[in-house]
Amino acid sequence: MLAMQRYNSSGITATVPLCNHTPTVQEPEVEAVVAFNATRPPNNPTAAGLTMTLGILFNVVALIILAKAYNRFRRRSKATFLLFASSLVATDLAGHVITGALVLRRYVSSFRADPANPDGSCLFLGGCMVFFGLCPLFLGCAMAAERCLGVTRPLLHARLVTTARTKMALALIWLLALCVALLPFFSLGAYTYQYPWTWCFIRVMEGTGAMDLAFVMLFSGLALSSLASAFVCNTISGITLVRARLKTRSCSQRRSARSHDTEMVVQLVGIMVTSCICWSPLLVFGLMSATQSYRGFLGSDRDTYRGLMMMGVRMATCNQILDPWVYILLRRAVLRKIYRITKRQASFKGSTFRSVRWDISSFQNSEKNCTKNI
Repeated sequence: MLAMQRYNSSGITATVPLCNHTPTVQEPEVEAVVAFNATRPPNNPTAAGLTMTLGILFNVVALIILAKAYNRFRRRSKATFLLFASSLVATDLAGHVITGALVLRRYVSSFRADPANPDGSCLFLGGCMVFFGLCPLFLGCAMAAERCLGVTRPLLHARLVTTARTKMALALIWLLALCVALLPFFSLGAYTYQYPWTWCFIRVMEGTGAMDLAFVMLFSGLALSSLASAFVCNTISGITLVRARLKTRSCSQRRSARSHDTEMVVQLVGIMVTSCICWSPLLVFGLMSATQSYRGFLGSDRDTYRGLMMMGVRMATCNQILDPWVYILLRRAVLRKIYRITKRQASFKGSTFRSVRWDISSFQNSEKNCTKNI
């Protein structure tokens, strides 16, 4: 006779036999559920709630700063950059709120996720992870290309780049990221629960197929290409500004324009460095996990790759928290204060060093005079 199976509140299966002589039978599906529930860590929503609150606060502050700057520079070339930057911060804020709320709901609920059968909320969360992951990288690349054109070819930039075309480019960027995020709904790849079963992403660990590997390669390839393109454009812009700085100083209006360009390029470098540090682990680890799983070489290293994926998604979440600080800290007023403080400290150290040298030289001269007198 079969045994009756029931689940207690902790998710552990208890066996209740109908008679004393009935052997206990554990079916493979029940064993999988037991192993899955046993490996699930305890729920701790405190850290997730704190991270979500800080991200919302920082993004709102950065959005207010950018909105005020946009109203002040609406008719200048900086308006296009500020429109891109405001869209980036708004996208980060929306992604932080939507994905953070879904993950927080998983933490506080008693719902038992099944990695083999993701539900509708998991598919939505996975699509949001891909969409809000690609959008900031695409926007950072577009901002770097726009500034590179504005620094190297200002006349061509003034003729080609307009507010209407900038809004059209923003719409195309969001549409491209949305199309990539919707590919699993057309049987190209799939979204599934990821360890510790509180978030969803592309299937890279359990039963990865050819379509899943192609989807991971597409996602990582687009993201890494955006980072590489932003690096090239920012490098060209930086070299151009340094060369212009070394040339003969021109009128004050030109110096003011260069100072605005320098501020924007410094902010773009900050965005690029933050994105590279935060997103590269998830992109690389996801590609590695999918490749190893598709080849069947994952085996005993499954727990290691789960840990790497968990670390990668945590670092990717930090990008939405650190991005606003680029606009909060790397403004021209803040950079000017830092420059003045640094210059003051350097002049103070130089004067101290000169006074010490003067004291030593005067001491040596007095010593020589005493020797001659003796």
